Amino acid sequence: MTQIKETLQTLEPLFHWFHRHPELALSEFETTKKIKQVLTEHAIELLPNPLDTGVFAKIGGKHDGPLIALRADIDALPINEESGLTYSSEYPNRMHACGHDFHLTNLLATAIELKKIEDELNGTVLLIFQPAEEVDHGADKVVQTGILEGVEAIFGLHVNTELRAGVVGIKEGNLNAAVDRFFVSFTGKGGHAAHPEDANDVIVATGQLIGAAQSIVSRNISPFEPGVVSITHIEAGKTWNVLPSTSLLEGTVRSYAPSVRGQIKARLQEVTRGIAATNGISGAFKWVDGAPAVVNDHRLTKLVASVAKEQNFDVVPLNPSMGGEDFSSYQQVIPGTFFNVGVSSDYPVHNSKFKADPKAFETSVPLFIALVKAYFERGLSDGETLLS
Repeated sequence: MTQIKETLQTLEPLFHWFHRHPELALSEFETTKKIKQVLTEHAIELLPNPLDTGVFAKIGGKHDGPLIALRADIDALPINEESGLTYSSEYPNRMHACGHDFHLTNLLATAIELKKIEDELNGTVLLIFQPAEEVDHGADKVVQTGILEGVEAIFGLHVNTELRAGVVGIKEGNLNAAVDRFFVSFTGKGGHAAHPEDANDVIVATGQLIGAAQSIVSRNISPFEPGVVSITHIEAGKTWNVLPSTSLLEGTVRSYAPSVRGQIKARLQEVTRGIAATNGISGAFKWVDGAPAVVNDHRLTKLVASVAKEQNFDVVPLNPSMGGEDFSSYQQVIPGTFFNVGVSSDYPVHNSKFKADPKAFETSVPLFIALVKAYFERGLSDGETLLS
């Protein structure tokens, strides 16, 4: 542990550098360059990556054994930082407000420590520094490269502002919801607001859709299945005395079960058609698939819990969230588990005043290292209920 603390002290300026230089999704060029520089300085093998940003690397392989992956995301958000940190973002409207600078520094520190014991590892560790988690389906892009061929398990973590620094949060099964996006547009006949009988009022239709959409979950989905439909963006009209000819609605759907996901999509389409027909206008519906639900493998999650307790870390159960996370894309092809580490922030992620307590590295890095060792020694095994 003393040696790890020395590594963390060395990497503290690097953590500050990443925080000061946030880059948005698919534009993480300097971040990518810095990650490669650090890995190269520690003689860690870089792997080919056909993507413009992000880094793949590996450690181990000296002895026969399984291939596992550790993942960190590297992109920032379009937020103007107001954290007050001495190492705040140097760029306006760009901020590491979701802790990805913590995630990638954690993986770099883990890599440096694993490299020191590479000859002892009974397997190989694939390091994935993933671009574009916030938008643009970065995990899908990584999967499509084929880099996961032969990988039998993947681990990832996320900062948690509601937990004390260093507390480990875990959950088997459903953790983060599937995230989808939809658009509805209505087109009718505009006219004078004083003579609605001479027009087809798309605003009335828009209001009907808003109400009808909120009944989809409450009247079509089992109360035992989670689902959310939120309309978040509406455009119609430009002035007070004209009935517009078009309107636009945009929103998001969150769910866990694939059947619920499909049912909500189908009902939104049906409601759009019905309201358009009722009002004598045309309606168009567009659906954009997002990340599927994060569903944690129970054996890997049990391993995280067991190893964390062996390291004398506090372990607590997490509640499922309707927020999304594209770590789920990896879980579509290989077993994986995604857990949280507390960072003691007074403000939530995606907030301009968010900040992560670096003390949490003293938990996250040893835990990642211990997980790798434990997996190579124990592999996957069925066990008892995770948390009693």
